[in-house]
Amino acid sequence: MAALSNVTRNSRVLIQVIGTTSRTFSCSAVQHGSGKRVGVIGLGNMGGPMALNLLNKGNSVTVFDVYPEAMSKLHDAGATIGHSPAEVAEKSDTIITMLPNSTHVQEAYAGENGVFQTAKPGSLLIDSSTIDPSVSKEMASLAEKKAMTFIDAPVSGGVMAAKAGTLTFMVGGPEKEFANAKAVLEHVGKNIVYCGPVGSGQAAKICNNMLLAINMVGTAEAMNLGVRLGLDPKLLSNIINTSSGRSWSSEIYNPVPGVLPNVPASNNYEGGFGTALMMKDLGLAQSSATRSNSAIPLGSLAHQLYRLMSVRGYAKKDFSSIYQFLQKSENSN
Repeated sequence: MAALSNVTRNSRVLIQVIGTTSRTFSCSAVQHGSGKRVGVIGLGNMGGPMALNLLNKGNSVTVFDVYPEAMSKLHDAGATIGHSPAEVAEKSDTIITMLPNSTHVQEAYAGENGVFQTAKPGSLLIDSSTIDPSVSKEMASLAEKKAMTFIDAPVSGGVMAAKAGTLTFMVGGPEKEFANAKAVLEHVGKNIVYCGPVGSGQAAKICNNMLLAINMVGTAEAMNLGVRLGLDPKLLSNIINTSSGRSWSSEIYNPVPGVLPNVPASNNYEGGFGTALMMKDLGLAQSSATRSNSAIPLGSLAHQLYRLMSVRGYAKKDFSSIYQFLQKSENSN
């Protein structure tokens, strides 16, 4: 569990959630459905709200996090505390994981105190991390040997959607298990999309996040240019969002402080989706592009920008801080 302990709070945008659905697997007494046993491992910016939504939907929730204070908050809301992924798995029927990177996922499942040590045959394992698709396939193979089902289901929508229970899940795994996964994920999400075999959800998420990074860089550049040309940022934002330049980054998650309330840009770029995590996801896109011989010139440039930001003090700030990075880079010239 040493690797899990090294995860910083700001990097824990992704978590592990363990839940249940409403059917009985033929190979065991494991049951899945509303009001069943649910475990949550990792209670960060995404995981805490997701665990709370699971509780509010009537599930019996067991939680684990490397930060005791995060568990205490969920305990106060009615959750049971576990002391390792293995202990949570022992008390759960469906396991959903969401962690910062591939190494954490491998340890959470296959480590000494991991899920595979105690999860029952027939358990449904749902990984909501954004990781290399090859690792998803590796975990699926190990799960199959233990008569369990592993599904990759990374998320999109950010902290606000996690709190509202409106996340989008991109699901990869056996199609026959999709309905069972959907029954769990609908407690924390709104759009549950089946993408294909194991690894397909990760592929969709990597493509989405690469585009998100490109859009955010473009939005930050446009807003910075407009402000330097004397335009009011709110006025410019309104024009962009009623014109052809509109995007999620400009309309829902604008990177300029004060343009929108309740977004990281208006909170000193705290919370949200960290720059280090975006750099990691862009690295996954770069690796996938290399393996598939795909040209991603803008994705590669965005990767380099976020790598530069990470070594210049922005690693723990929200990825929309690219706007601040551009401003300070210009002022230093």
